[in-house]
Amino acid sequence: MAESLDRQTRLDRIVELIARNMVAEVCSLYVLRADSVLELYATQGLNPGSVHLAQLRLGEGLVGTIAATARPLNLPQAQHHPAFTYIPETGEEVYNSFLGVPILRAGRTLGVLTVQNKVERLYREEESEALETVAMVVAEMIAAGGLEGLSRPGVTLDLSRPVTFTGLPLSDGIGLGHVVLHEPRVIVTNLFNEHVADEIERLNEALAQLRTSIEDMISRRDVSGEGEHRAVLEAYRMFAYDRGWVRRLEEAVRNGLTAEGAVEKVQSDMRARMMHLSDAYIRERLHDFDDLANRLLRQLIGHANSAIDDIDDAVLVARNMGAAQLLDYRRNRLRALVLEEGAATSHVVIVARALGIPVVGQAAGIVSMAENGDIAIVDGEEGCVHLRPMSEVAGNYAEKIAFRSKRKERYAGLRDKPAVTRDGVGVDLQINAGLLVDLPHLDEAGAQGIGLFRTELQFMIASTMPRANDQQKLYEAVFEAAHGKPVTFRTLDVGGDKVLPYLTKVAEENPALGYRAVRLSLDRPALIRTQLRALMKAAAGRDLRFMVPMIADAYELHAVREIVDLELAHLSRFGYEPPRRLLFGAMLEVPSLLFQLDDIMPHLDFVSVGSNDLFQFFYAVDRGNPRVANRFSDLSSSFLKALKSIADAGKRHDVPVTVCGEMAGRPIAAMALLAIGFRSMSMAPPSLGPVKEMILSLDVEAVRELVEACLSEQDPASDLSPVLARFAKAQGVPL
Repeated sequence: MAESLDRQTRLDRIVELIARNMVAEVCSLYVLRADSVLELYATQGLNPGSVHLAQLRLGEGLVGTIAATARPLNLPQAQHHPAFTYIPETGEEVYNSFLGVPILRAGRTLGVLTVQNKVERLYREEESEALETVAMVVAEMIAAGGLEGLSRPGVTLDLSRPVTFTGLPLSDGIGLGHVVLHEPRVIVTNLFNEHVADEIERLNEALAQLRTSIEDMISRRDVSGEGEHRAVLEAYRMFAYDRGWVRRLEEAVRNGLTAEGAVEKVQSDMRARMMHLSDAYIRERLHDFDDLANRLLRQLIGHANSAIDDIDDAVLVARNMGAAQLLDYRRNRLRALVLEEGAATSHVVIVARALGIPVVGQAAGIVSMAENGDIAIVDGEEGCVHLRPMSEVAGNYAEKIAFRSKRKERYAGLRDKPAVTRDGVGVDLQINAGLLVDLPHLDEAGAQGIGLFRTELQFMIASTMPRANDQQKLYEAVFEAAHGKPVTFRTLDVGGDKVLPYLTKVAEENPALGYRAVRLSLDRPALIRTQLRALMKAAAGRDLRFMVPMIADAYELHAVREIVDLELAHLSRFGYEPPRRLLFGAMLEVPSLLFQLDDIMPHLDFVSVGSNDLFQFFYAVDRGNPRVANRFSDLSSSFLKALKSIADAGKRHDVPVTVCGEMAGRPIAAMALLAIGFRSMSMAPPSLGPVKEMILSLDVEAVRELVEACLSEQDPASDLSPVLARFAKAQGVPL
């Protein structure tokens, strides 16, 4: 490797040395090209004229099978294997025993390395390990571009092979840019050891530190006790002590690798196996090993860089992440977000949608396949991610972006048009926001106001509790940017999965059902009193609209109302100018309020339906769990009946009702909401154009009759989506 040789001579010398040291009559190296063809790049023992001519498709023959499965093959009688394929130009028909291993890098197959003998024999385990170690070295050479140009002109190697991932579209839009891994892998640069004993000692010390950190994690008070979280950590501890895993690491060190090189090799083998497993449970267990390997690498060589800091067109790739973590990245540099997990109602997705960032979720395996700096195209409409795309694909997306630009121009043309249906029904369209960067969207989208301003985002991105003055400055800036349009502030909605780093976290089995929102505020009244005081001071001489989240019982409303009265009295006592008018509202997110509507409506100035949480609690589905988040439809007859009862109660008591969850931002769902009586909706800014276009083409009376007929049936349909889609198509309503 260190000699000054041309690339082909280096490959020829490598296969010659392997054959000599393993006493093999044949050693061959195949490289996977971008067109999924395995090409013979070097051989010792086969016909030398077959180099760069002999080819196998991925999955064809023994070599193709190894590449497709990422698993070694060790056969005493290779010709009897069902996958055996004879390539005439190689002259390999006289050889019986066969050992082949995949050339892997970060779980990606780059080629295959094989040895063969005429005599029938089963290669020893240490011989297989040695060949895998050499394959790892060759993988680094391929990754470094050391084999480019050896094949025919125009042929590229697997490292640049395009890969397409199909997931779920979670936020509309198309993003083109370069990959930034949210938690990048540690890159191993020092592969070969000089003293085996020293490396074994380093490995054992790192393993001991890893195990200690896991023991500390388990013994912490906030994770003690029984439950699923405990079982997960116990499994983690079991894996950290797994003797088979440790044995493979030590064998790799004895075969010449450094401790970190050994971890990288075993981890790469694990990743390759993950890609070919169908059993979800076993895949999850192997992911635990993958995470442990990353921890062990960091113990050995420290933390890698967190991201490419100077990239201007970042496509952020992560297994999952929190909303606050997304906000750590500069919005003007983010082009898209890709998650291996994630659901439409995950908080990180909601924030990304509010920021106009395209999101694709459940793109399984992309974290292992992507490298920092890879070109990526994220299609938030179709739910596809094209990694290292071919030029033809990039060209097609350039056309698609041009089409979307024209569509945006069409939506921009609707900006100043009132949202009135064909039969004369006016609809109040507002936007959801949470940061100052959202506020320019108010005029750009032509919204009539801000129906939901999430005040907790200011708290989530801060390293310490925002002071009253800081809160007041933000709210004043929001009022100024709104230019007189109404703004509805939601009081602090933290706790559960929205953790503030400076508040003590309470361990809970079900955080979404636990100590959060108004429950936290009433137990810590200083939080809500400080916020209400800041809101009232910022709203001096203006109308102040605010609502309280997660109300589950009428008494909570009365308790908050008493705090509001105390703060109004405080302003008066100290001579502050009060708000011109104070409008007090509640978020309807908990199903218990469905049975108290007539009790709470007389005490409220308005109601906002938080359809995300209401839907989650209505069907008992964790909106962050991809296995159940899409199991039920928010256009089911039962959920629409519940929503209709809210709209009807608002009419009875003359209390305005707005839907401010993600449901309102989908044209087909917005059409259903209009049919059951809602006339005010708040949504992410990019959704306003498509929803307004739908409204302008809609006859509300016709869709009302259709939906009411469906809901009144003795056996109503479980999901009205197909019925509504057929109606829209027949009526020419764009969805």
